[in-house]
Amino acid sequence: MGLFPVPTAADDNNIYQTRMALYKKTESLTQIPWYYIAAIDQYERNMGNDSNKKSEQKVSISIPDELWYGLGNGAKSDHPNVITLFNGIGKDGNGDEKADPGNPEDVLYTMANWLLQYGPTKEDIKIGLWHYYKRDLTVQTIMNTAKVFQQYQKLHLVDRDFPVATNYNYSYRSTWGDKRGFGGTRIHEGTDIFADYGTPVKSTTYGVIEMKGWNLYGGWRIGIRDINNIYHYYGHLSGYEDGIKVGQVVKPGDIIGSVGSTGYGPPGTSGKFPPHLHYGMYKDNGHSEWSFDPYPYLRKWERMVK
Repeated sequence: MGLFPVPTAADDNNIYQTRMALYKKTESLTQIPWYYIAAIDQYERNMGNDSNKKSEQKVSISIPDELWYGLGNGAKSDHPNVITLFNGIGKDGNGDEKADPGNPEDVLYTMANWLLQYGPTKEDIKIGLWHYYKRDLTVQTIMNTAKVFQQYQKLHLVDRDFPVATNYNYSYRSTWGDKRGFGGTRIHEGTDIFADYGTPVKSTTYGVIEMKGWNLYGGWRIGIRDINNIYHYYGHLSGYEDGIKVGQVVKPGDIIGSVGSTGYGPPGTSGKFPPHLHYGMYKDNGHSEWSFDPYPYLRKWERMVK
């Protein structure tokens, strides 16, 4: 379950408050809204394979040495004037006349100043993020996470829900990795939850709707990107909840559509298999994205709901 680090109660009272105080201080110094800074930190916290370790850190943003100190600063002098001389970006965020890449205040202040060189508006920040990460999906993920933090005005967003209404009849088992034939030999990248037509389908997490529309394999589908760099895929829907649109922030339990049997053909194709929800999860590590088995998480979320 390492893809969703779960802090302890002590963490709830300490680490989130500490982080928020750091983000708010950075905002006061730079006028970059705190939720953008928080979203960058959240994104990097969920990069790579050590997210559990990073979840214990105050700040997880890691700026490469050559960018921080500047090329030619072989001694890695942390004096701001020396760093500037070598065209490094490291800044002193706490007034100790050192630009220390291991100091959370310095790191956040440095990142905020990187963004500021492109401007303070939302579009400026997107441009700054692209020049730093040079990856469209990364920019999109960070902006989506910022949108969630801005809406809920807090960092501790760990509630979850089961993707179909549990007061309806449904059944499922682990089907990730099974062979599929339609469209060529491929594996099943998700869990099938069988239920009657029209059974409500819900968001399992906090996130932003990233994709909506017809897919050859998945029929009417919705994709939600959450704040842990994970994409949640809902396929074979019979229809969408009224008002659901791309870019919308959702929370656990929000109804997004209903169970159907669409897919395996041109738009509108339905009935080629029994009605069910295909639920898939895809992890992004900042370089690539891959599917993983959602079944253990579904079992856990089902217990939480019941």
